[in-house]
Amino acid sequence: MQIAVCDDEKEIREMLADKARNLCPEADFVFFATGEELLQAEEQPDILFLDIQMPGKDGMETARELRKYNKRTVLIFVTAIEEYVFQAFDVGAFHYLVKPFTDEKFIEVLHQAIKQYQKIDSFLQVQAPKKEERNIVVKSGSTSTKILCSDIIYAEVYSRKIMIHSTNGDIEYYGKMSDLEKQLGEDFFRSHRAYIVHFKYVLKYNASVIYLEKGTALMSKKNYPEFVKRFMKFSQRSRNN
Repeated sequence: MQIAVCDDEKEIREMLADKARNLCPEADFVFFATGEELLQAEEQPDILFLDIQMPGKDGMETARELRKYNKRTVLIFVTAIEEYVFQAFDVGAFHYLVKPFTDEKFIEVLHQAIKQYQKIDSFLQVQAPKKEERNIVVKSGSTSTKILCSDIIYAEVYSRKIMIHSTNGDIEYYGKMSDLEKQLGEDFFRSHRAYIVHFKYVLKYNASVIYLEKGTALMSKKNYPEFVKRFMKFSQRSRNN
């Protein structure tokens, strides 16, 4: 959890942070002296204490800009003036602390803000779309079997039959390698007319053979340069994910 304090007075920033650390010792704290600094930050805070009276963009104007792209931050205004309280609702402020306030009041508000942050965080996790795993369905006789592409190590063809070698065993069926190649996607490569390999399970390779976690596959010399290029791209994607 990240807690930010935006106030043009250093003493106020430090005072609010010290109070908050007593309740949230494990939180990350960030500080901003102006509204402009806050709006330019790469990462937006989970809970924000925002002063209203600041030079340049005041707190209310800063909050309006912030809310254009960030509805999630739990916003708490801190000010010595009560007249802005109704405007605070327009920018979705969670609370409005009027100086001077007691430690008890500050702790009460922060405690409520943490609960609100936890609700928002839980909601966003539930709402986040889950990436459905890619799969294929193969038919052998009267039986159809769904296979996760992530489990396929490699496939080979002989006598018009395709053998799929997966982490869960082998499945044999009548089919065309060209059709299977289209189904499997960019993480797979047809290294030879009789073989399709999954980059994920490649251990080592040369211009004639690919060694996989389970078994080996032939490499066509004409396909070797493209295999190397695609394998390097796959490795880079895997590191970035």
